Amino acid sequence: MADSAASASASPYFANVPQAPADGILKLSVLSKADSDANKVDLGVGAYRDDSGKPWVLPVIRTAEQRVASDPNGNHEYLGVGGLPALTNGAQKLIFGADSPAISEKRVYTIQTISGTGANMVAAVFLRQFKQPADAAVYISKPTWGNHRSILQTAGHEVREYRYCNYGTLGLDIDGMLEDLRAAPRNQIILLHACAHNPTGIDPTEAQWQQIADVMAERGHFPFFDCAYQGFATGDVDKDAYAIRLFVARGFELLVAESFAKNMGLYGERTGCLHAVTKDAALVGAVSSQLNRLSRATISTASAYGAKLAGTVLQDQGLYAEWVENMGEMSRRIKDMREGLRDRLQSLGTPGDWEHVARQIGMFSFTGLSKQQVDVLRDSYHLYMTDDGRISVAGLNSGNIDYVARAIDAVVRGGQ
Repeated sequence: MADSAASASASPYFANVPQAPADGILKLSVLSKADSDANKVDLGVGAYRDDSGKPWVLPVIRTAEQRVASDPNGNHEYLGVGGLPALTNGAQKLIFGADSPAISEKRVYTIQTISGTGANMVAAVFLRQFKQPADAAVYISKPTWGNHRSILQTAGHEVREYRYCNYGTLGLDIDGMLEDLRAAPRNQIILLHACAHNPTGIDPTEAQWQQIADVMAERGHFPFFDCAYQGFATGDVDKDAYAIRLFVARGFELLVAESFAKNMGLYGERTGCLHAVTKDAALVGAVSSQLNRLSRATISTASAYGAKLAGTVLQDQGLYAEWVENMGEMSRRIKDMREGLRDRLQSLGTPGDWEHVARQIGMFSFTGLSKQQVDVLRDSYHLYMTDDGRISVAGLNSGNIDYVARAIDAVVRGGQ
């Protein structure tokens, strides 16, 4: 009894655990779901919505679901530690091109992950253990996807920033970016968004990607690409993979985190891959063994269902062509909403230059609205967006875009 009493009176084991800061996106989602106002518009959610504001299951995924369900040899067994070959092989060709020398020379290894977040985490832990030099930092764009910093710091990296957004023009600060990459110590790890930069929607041009590659080669930096929107950004899978293929062609070794959440609508299935490109095929064995070890230690094996759906699409010519059409439809609707919001704000005479809304690309737009304006839009107009003024353009539709434009106009004028 005495021992029990002493144990019960001891300090709680978890007493030294501090409260973690709230995740901005998750907090915003909670606030939006709790708002029952008829005018509510959720512009924070990072998921595609159709013109009625509803989640859209891609028609090609419906077909793939039927095929998977009717497969007489289907089962629910574990996948191998590397994942489903139909997915990983298809994903390699999608990212690097079916005619990629890196693939034919067997210099690429691909492992299935828990969507893009899992790919980022496996990459982050791998780099923490094997980066050269051991004290290299990881540089992220300012701004970047909110989870990048958390993932990298959780893995034990020092995280630094390079300039990316020109907050005056809401375009790319290419001069600042190149200056920061040059000023960084040699052989650092540079995290790059392959396309549809999150949260800004600002992408380098092909000529600017050439400049970025030049500086990174000059400084010996290691490219770590995050690709969550291939095919979704422009509707063209090859165009959206330009930067990655450029760096591979230039002889860089690199890592690529890839997600199928957006471009296949497989949000909850958590389907993704991590690709490693080496200079020499002889290096793939060791790299793959360590990636497999890390995957085994964290998730044992990846989820099968989403992989089967994505693999079915990637391995069937007819379904692949239909998928490209589905992505084109999503991309066109996003583009129409961008241009529609710009046109309405310009028609209203809203103070400022709103051309950047149409010029940016992908699901998100960096509006330039201040936190104070965002707060007013949420509290008075029931419009939900992140504190930095980022909106999910997919949240706009023909039924709410006029209301959103008028609300933004009123708030911007109120701040004059």
